[in-house]
Amino acid sequence: MDADTDTSCQSNSMAKVYKKSSRNGLIALYLGKRDFVDHVDNVDVVDGVIKIDPSDLAGRSVWVSLTCAFRYGREDLDVIGLSFRKDIWFKHLQVYPPTSEPKPDNTHVQNALLRKTGDDGHPFIFVLPTNLPCSVTLQPGPGDAGKACGVDFEVKAYIAIEADNPDEQIDKKDTARLVIRKIQFAPDKLGAGPKANINKQFIMSEKPIQLEASTEKELYYHGDPIPISVKINNESNKVVKKVKISIEQTTDVVLYSADKYTKVVLCEEFGDQVDPASTLEKEYRVTPLLANNIEKRGLALDGKLKDEDTNLASSTIIRAGMDKEILGILVSYTIKATAVVSGGGILGSLTSSDVTVEIPLVLMYPKPADVSDIILE
Repeated sequence: MDADTDTSCQSNSMAKVYKKSSRNGLIALYLGKRDFVDHVDNVDVVDGVIKIDPSDLAGRSVWVSLTCAFRYGREDLDVIGLSFRKDIWFKHLQVYPPTSEPKPDNTHVQNALLRKTGDDGHPFIFVLPTNLPCSVTLQPGPGDAGKACGVDFEVKAYIAIEADNPDEQIDKKDTARLVIRKIQFAPDKLGAGPKANINKQFIMSEKPIQLEASTEKELYYHGDPIPISVKINNESNKVVKKVKISIEQTTDVVLYSADKYTKVVLCEEFGDQVDPASTLEKEYRVTPLLANNIEKRGLALDGKLKDEDTNLASSTIIRAGMDKEILGILVSYTIKATAVVSGGGILGSLTSSDVTVEIPLVLMYPKPADVSDIILE
């Protein structure tokens, strides 16, 4: 298992504790949560405790590190010396023996953990910069093995003489690791929904087809139906056979190359016909779900903890002035409404062409009522 979950430590702020022990039993890493929220202008501090048995450290120290890394190749290739992992951000702290450096006050999460670990517990805090990417996983194909590509965060407690000496071999039995997620929730203030329209002229037709699409809100939550208002004014001599609604996910991998690609995560057709000199005004409700896209290789998903379900990646929210390159993977969505036009007459399809309009979509999770807003001032 990726972590031992201990529910015996109950408090007003914490329902369970995430714990991972080293194989030799000398250190145990404790966290009160594994999801840390990016509020755009600040990020939840990563606060935890390490329980240490100093009896067999043999003059070594206990350290803790937090790494944000981007993996863009198969994990098994690392074995033959081809590294497809790039550390975006790394920081380490000495936990034991305690140093003389000033330490921040303990958070209430740490105080709860220290009541559990007793005198052997040693707190640590990492302050994440606001320009790091959120956790994103690129969905592997059906035959892919190993760790998925994407951005991940890992807290590691380890026993070593020095914090980061490449010549020092650290045994796996001297380490305890927990993967965490940096996530974003929907902002409290939401703007009005987007609207777009287009007039399409056809050969052999004096007047156009007018198509408009809009949504009431700019942002919708994962799993909720998205109502899309479509208006068609068919002044042409063509027949609109049906209406097609699609949602596309665009993934922009900006860290190591200009790799940008788009995948359709939803496509539904509706048999609403609009004859010449007729109009249509209708609301279509669609719901993009990962369950309908589980075999699409490279689809961006929210960062996944081992053995836990995930969902389509949330839209990336960028603070003004941020360097996009360090964000690793940018995710956005587009709604496309299409009036499918039939060909007719002697020229057939040569005189017909579908009419499509696009509007942006922001897809995120709402902020839960119990999300902690602990920020280190």
